[in-house]
Amino acid sequence: MTESLDALTSLVAGGGVVVLSGAGLSTESGIPDYRGPSGVARRHTPMTFQAFTRDPLARRRYWARSHLGWRLIARAAPNAGHRAVARLQDAGLVDAVITQNVDGLHSLAGSAPVIELHGRLDEVTCLDCGNLTSREELDRRLREANPDFVAHVAAVNPDGDVDLPDEQVAAFRPVDCGICGTGMLKPDVVFFGETVPPERVARCFALVEQARALLVLGSSLTVMSGRRFVIRAAKRGIPVAIVNQGPTRGDGHATVSVDAALGALLPALAERATGGVDADAATMVAPAGV
Repeated sequence: MTESLDALTSLVAGGGVVVLSGAGLSTESGIPDYRGPSGVARRHTPMTFQAFTRDPLARRRYWARSHLGWRLIARAAPNAGHRAVARLQDAGLVDAVITQNVDGLHSLAGSAPVIELHGRLDEVTCLDCGNLTSREELDRRLREANPDFVAHVAAVNPDGDVDLPDEQVAAFRPVDCGICGTGMLKPDVVFFGETVPPERVARCFALVEQARALLVLGSSLTVMSGRRFVIRAAKRGIPVAIVNQGPTRGDGHATVSVDAALGALLPALAERATGGVDADAATMVAPAGV
């Protein structure tokens, strides 16, 4: 049994934990990360809110690429790490999950409550009338509008976007809101250049401030959107534990920092923290350091 797993178990077993998760938790579900060991290198800049709303060509490009990439996200299933977090919540040790992911896998695994900081890809909003519809419904409408659209996907990004040649993009036809008829549709996620709704941020800060400990899972904490909660916890004297493959920008604030694959470590952590020690599962975990 490693010292790092002992320290994590001690921290989590006391309860009052808030989880902050990132893309690294979903890599074992087949959704790539940007910065981790399985990370993908983007060949194009992520879509910004400004470009999406102001440039019809940029909007067409986004929907053509996302229409294909969404299929990977829709097929993804929760992995052992998601299920372990849900088990910790069921046991009353984790009070809430804050996730930077837009894949909805925490909820599918049974976690509740889950605050999806950047929204969800499986929902679509109309920027004009505000109507919210399912991505499945939009997918059906896009298939009907593009019966002959065929494209080869070279790579899928964590946000459901894909790399797609311009000539294939040109053949794609987007659709408008099915309710008001003319409204601009956008996935209900926070784009680059767009701000997270203030009330959502405030709720996350409140959860962190009330927590006994903050557990970061699978996030490099490169962007301030997630790192601010680690900073707030550290300022309040709340212990921070980080489990990630590779260094993070929050390591300097961490009480415990473990470099390990989450799909192996989290089930062992859940077994120990809930009192059901599984020695075989625990011995499979080989964190790189504390």
